[in-house]
Amino acid sequence: MVSNTFITDDFLLHNEVSKTLYHDYAKVQPIVDYHCHLSPKDIAEDRQFDSITQIWLEGDHYKYRAMRANGINEKFITGDASDYEKFSKWADTVPYTLRNPLYHWTHLELKNYFGIDTLLKPESAETIYSQCNDLLKKPEYSVRNLLRRMNVKVVGTTDDPTDDLLYHKQLRKEKFEIMVLPSFRPDKATEIEKGQVFLDWIKKLGKTVGFVIEDFNSLIKALQQRHDFFHEMGCRISDHGHATFYAEDYSSDDLFEIFDKALREVSLTELEISIYKSAVLFKLALMNNEKSWTQQFHIGAIRNNNNKMMQNIGSDQGFDSIGDLNMAKNMSRFFDKLSSCDSLAQTIVYNLNPRDSEMFASMVANFNDGNVVGKMQYGAAWWFLDQKEGMEKQLNVLSNFGLLSRFVGMVTDSRSFLSFPRHEYFRRILCNVLGDEVEKGELPNDMILIGNLVEGICYKNAERYFNLTE
Repeated sequence: MVSNTFITDDFLLHNEVSKTLYHDYAKVQPIVDYHCHLSPKDIAEDRQFDSITQIWLEGDHYKYRAMRANGINEKFITGDASDYEKFSKWADTVPYTLRNPLYHWTHLELKNYFGIDTLLKPESAETIYSQCNDLLKKPEYSVRNLLRRMNVKVVGTTDDPTDDLLYHKQLRKEKFEIMVLPSFRPDKATEIEKGQVFLDWIKKLGKTVGFVIEDFNSLIKALQQRHDFFHEMGCRISDHGHATFYAEDYSSDDLFEIFDKALREVSLTELEISIYKSAVLFKLALMNNEKSWTQQFHIGAIRNNNNKMMQNIGSDQGFDSIGDLNMAKNMSRFFDKLSSCDSLAQTIVYNLNPRDSEMFASMVANFNDGNVVGKMQYGAAWWFLDQKEGMEKQLNVLSNFGLLSRFVGMVTDSRSFLSFPRHEYFRRILCNVLGDEVEKGELPNDMILIGNLVEGICYKNAERYFNLTE
């Protein structure tokens, strides 16, 4: 079998300065993964996965898309094929992912977690499958030990307002040494255009808070109650995923009428939908500021484009794409309205369309107030931009329009407990970018100065920004 000779200690590090920066400054830093989609239940129960397929392939829409592009039948992706059959089809696909970040991630993960230094391909699939499964049976491969193995200090999960946070309670009670913090993700409260799906969620929220949500004011009361509960459970971050920003003007009468129409299942105009979303997002932003939370805005995805597949296998299965809606005007109005009433919380924005990178970075810088270090953050390369070129561009754009030295670093945004090498991937790319410019004489050859910058981006800035304590 062909040895995985390209994932060396100096992978992606192309000069001596970058190697020093990575090995002496970046590599040793703990991981603050402040935005991911890991299961708190799996952490609380310290789940032991039965197979590499379960921990590695299930729910991974990046791999799903690659397999479909390679002509793999859905049976072997989200269907009822056996775990080995699914793994085998992924192994068939991996050689065709050359130059896709999946090729790098796949072999980083096999090496870092399982010590496997062999290229994954059809010929090696059976052996690698057996090796991984044998190791996954060992106690040191439980979920909590996998987190420990990767030096994870903080995990920020993504949680719906109706969640009882039962497993977060359990982890707090146990005083698990890794901080597992909930994040408030109230997107479903804004999705009034979804008709019955929205109404079903409103009813669920009403049952959660113990009263009927009969108008816009009672909706906000319910969201405030859940926001308070999340705060009590240690939440200090909200997350908002939308196609664009919303910043329409509105009155109380507008909101009463729009919400009443939704309850009566009367069709809403595009303007009415935008007005409603604008109001809910503004109210939520006020709550975030009142509690000194950090708010994240993941902007620019068009989700569930393939209706046939959505009906067959559900959402979040790899049928989303980059959107091209105009962003700047509403983004400016939204933040300006909050700033004008001194209610703009610490904020991280992530764009999905690379067209918007410079605009996002320049826009958020308008709202730094000089009172908080790095208050407005142009966030890490996200989703379709979460690859070498996208990370390099994010670093360059942030450097050109803001302060790279105050950046709070990378996140996995993942559902897999094997995704933490993405932090290593980012750190290697960061060190190589900086090392290259030192070698060219574009930055001073001062390892203390550049090393401190690297340590900040990899860990220390996030520790300060999110006010993390031991």
